[in-house]
Amino acid sequence: MTKILLAVVGPTGIGKTALGIKLARKFNTEILSADSRQFFKEMNIGTAVPSPEELNAATHHFIQHISISDEYNVGLFEKDALAKLDELFRNNTYAVMVGGSGLYVDAVVNGLDSFPDVDENVRTLLKSRLRTEGIESLQNELKMLDPYQFDIMDVNNPQRLIRALEISIGTGKPYSSFTAKKRVKRPFQTLKIGLTAERKIIYDRINKRVDLMITNGLVEEARALYSKKHLNALQTVGYRELFTYFNGDCDLETAIAEIKKNTRRFAKRQLTWYRRDDSILWFEYTTPVEEITRAIEKKVSL
Repeated sequence: MTKILLAVVGPTGIGKTALGIKLARKFNTEILSADSRQFFKEMNIGTAVPSPEELNAATHHFIQHISISDEYNVGLFEKDALAKLDELFRNNTYAVMVGGSGLYVDAVVNGLDSFPDVDENVRTLLKSRLRTEGIESLQNELKMLDPYQFDIMDVNNPQRLIRALEISIGTGKPYSSFTAKKRVKRPFQTLKIGLTAERKIIYDRINKRVDLMITNGLVEEARALYSKKHLNALQTVGYRELFTYFNGDCDLETAIAEIKKNTRRFAKRQLTWYRRDDSILWFEYTTPVEEITRAIEKKVSL
């Protein structure tokens, strides 16, 4: 019998976790998280890790399974996720993957893209420029060299920004020209389920979610991690802005406003990423799970 991976995607704060749990319970299976921000044990409030009640409602994998000090990347996740799927599919027809990170979902579904080797000096120079000129200079250069990649990636993540630039500069071709060239054949079928809403609704949900994070102790969580702010895992929305506040470069109100703004931008990039994929079955975020389940069963039976 064909094995089916149900990949739940969509912008941050839209309700992917709740739908993933409902689908896992409906199809008597387990959930793989493909949200790279939720991998780290030390990051809880700022990454909207599922609550204890949600984690108990269905078995989850790749939630806070590593430390911010560990070396982990999309290639390692691809290997780990495929091994877990192989295990799950021995006794289950379905598995559920809930993803906020499009790159990590794509790695599992289609395999990683292949990039040519470039001169190591390019990366060294870019790192030096990051220190001396700041991240905005590198962002502007990527926007000029590869506007498509600029629109879909987290350009506030220094590691990913430098990677895109070193390929663009080192090869003389846009980073995005090397992506999605080859699809790997997987031993399972993937059906992507997308949740969406009007942009105003998405942004309102994000603003309220950030307010709730602050109420629940995000400032204190970030302060406890401040001494490790140089780690790549912490170069992310919700922590980076508060580190700026701890540095004395802005007040708390401004930092919170920046978290909301940058999270909205992140959601916009997520939507841009997913809209390039015409295989996604889109549903309004308020759609009853029964309707989504019927659509899944209809699609699978074709």
